[in-house]
Amino acid sequence: MKHLSDSVKILPALALATAFLVWAPGAAAQAGARPAQPPAPPPAAIDTDLYRIGPGDTVRITVYQSPDLTLEARVTEAGVISYPLIGAIRLGGRTVSEAEAALAAALKKGDFIKNPQVTVMVTQVRANQVNVLGQVGKPGRIPLDVAGMRLTDVLALAGGVAANAGSDTVVVTGLRNGQPFRSEVDLPRVFAPGGREHDIVIQPGDAIWVDRYPVVYLYGEVQRPGQLRLERGMTVMQALASAGGLTQRGTQRGLRVSRRAANGQVQQLELTLDDALQTGDVVFVRESLF
Repeated sequence: MKHLSDSVKILPALALATAFLVWAPGAAAQAGARPAQPPAPPPAAIDTDLYRIGPGDTVRITVYQSPDLTLEARVTEAGVISYPLIGAIRLGGRTVSEAEAALAAALKKGDFIKNPQVTVMVTQVRANQVNVLGQVGKPGRIPLDVAGMRLTDVLALAGGVAANAGSDTVVVTGLRNGQPFRSEVDLPRVFAPGGREHDIVIQPGDAIWVDRYPVVYLYGEVQRPGQLRLERGMTVMQALASAGGLTQRGTQRGLRVSRRAANGQVQQLELTLDDALQTGDVVFVRESLF
């Protein structure tokens, strides 16, 4: 009986050990396994019919059944690259399709390959870029992957307009026909019916500035004096309401507004509740005498 009871005591231990041996390899494999890495995002698509290669761009050239002619090169400031067997060849200013045709023609003309099939891929865009600055999601240099990109296209690539941006006007500067260019684009107007003509085409080298939202200042007998965001068409009454209204000692009579004129001088104005405010206005609410 004693041997039997000892055996009964040993059986659970053996079962537990067997279960551990079965579980341990799988657990170890799971512990050592690394989660699959997500695939790298594909590079931005280049429209081969519209995009023109420029200085600073990096191109990868391959020739069918000629691996020795595979080359990745950066286009110089003069718009050329040095290619095996051919030497210097101009790619700047050409579309991808035109660059492929020029390389194929040069290889065929030199009698290096009878019927060359050339492929050109723009792997890094550096030439056709714009600067997007100010209140956007990702300020910096944005490549113009295709010709004819409009302001809204570039703003989308820059992460969109930030919450603290002025929602009305975006400034675009650059050159047009060799002359300085500046345009103030009213974004709400762009999205109005028929507003596409206001969504201007962006050119390489342009700079886009998204300013911070405009503000006005309230002080005196108001509930929450200080800085206030100026909405489009905001009146004095709306600004006072946004600041919590007047205190018990405040009065709507004799509202005084300090406004800076175009010449830099500050003017003292007396506005009614229905008058519209301008950015930078300072509103003073008087104390009631009665």
